[in-house]
Amino acid sequence: MKSWGWLALLLGALLGTVWARRSQDLHCGACRALVDELEWEIAQVDPKKTIQMGSFRINPDGSQSVVEVPYARSEAHLTELLEEVCDRMKEYGEQIDPSTHRKNYVRVVSRNGESSDLDLQGIRIDSDISGTLKFVCESIVEEYEDELIEFFSREADNVKDKLCSKRTDLCDHALHISHDEL
Repeated sequence: MKSWGWLALLLGALLGTVWARRSQDLHCGACRALVDELEWEIAQVDPKKTIQMGSFRINPDGSQSVVEVPYARSEAHLTELLEEVCDRMKEYGEQIDPSTHRKNYVRVVSRNGESSDLDLQGIRIDSDISGTLKFVCESIVEEYEDELIEFFSREADNVKDKLCSKRTDLCDHALHISHDEL
C-alpha cells in the first residue's frame, strides 16, 4: 500500500509540473500575441496624426498649456486599443514546437482576413484555444495596463522580450522564442 502512496505523489508532482508549464506557455503566448497586435495597430496610424494633450484651462495670461503629441502612441489611443485587442486572439492557433515540446501561439488569419496563403500544418485551431487565449490576454491587460501604456507610449526595441520576459516574468523561460508576425 505504501508504494501506491509514492506512485500517487509522483503522479501528482508530474501533473503539477505539466500544468504549470502549460500555464506558463499560455501566458507567455498571450503576452507575445498581445504585443504583436498592439505593434501592428500602432504602425497602421498615420504618423502625422496628432492629438492635443494637457490642460484645457485658461491661464491668467489667457494662454493654455496644451501640447500636440503623435496620436499613435498617445495614452488615449493606447487605452482604446487595449479595450479591443484581445478580441483578435480568435485569429490565433496553437502550435507545439517539435524540439522543445512547448506551445506557441501563432496567427492563423492574415491581417487582410484571408488564410489561404498560410501554412497551417501542425497548428491546432479551435474555440477552446482562442477563448482561453482571449481570457488570458484580458487578464494580462487588466493586471499590466500601466506597464503596457508605458512601454507603447514610446518607441522601443524588443518590446516582447522587455515586457513579456523581463518586466512581467510571463515568459521568463523564453527569451529565445521567436514569434513571427504575418
